[in-house]
Amino acid sequence: MKKAAREFLDYKRVAVTGVSRHPQGHGSNVVYKRLRERGYEVFAINPKADTVEGDRCYESLASVPGGVEAVVIGTRPETAETTMRECIELGIKHVWMHRGPGAGSVSESAALYGRRNGVTVIDGGCPCMYEPTADVGHKIARLVLSATGNVPRDV
Repeated sequence: MKKAAREFLDYKRVAVTGVSRHPQGHGSNVVYKRLRERGYEVFAINPKADTVEGDRCYESLASVPGGVEAVVIGTRPETAETTMRECIELGIKHVWMHRGPGAGSVSESAALYGRRNGVTVIDGGCPCMYEPTADVGHKIARLVLSATGNVPRDV
């Protein structure tokens, strides 16, 4: 898992789906802001918003000028498969399905579909749990959530 996280975080053009205009309690917004703060070129994806976190928001992955190298899925699990299909159509080979203590954005069918199509899928946990984006709170959460199975052991 650590190797997969490191490889994912080596990509610098990252889209985050599910970033909300109302950031209170949205994991996607936390991930988006952390990546931005750590120097990533990060793109918010939300078809119902023009701006989020003070930045332009994009309707879809396909609408991001110049494309992206990796995607964090931060939407409901039932929309993850649609996002995975778009990733495959666009040739995006690195996807992280965000998951904290609840169900998060993980969809088993989307993960399986992605893997069958050559995508490296991290199906759980959070990019903020690993360097270079980690903080103490997320590191502690990684330990706890690894024990409960919400962070995968293998990718």
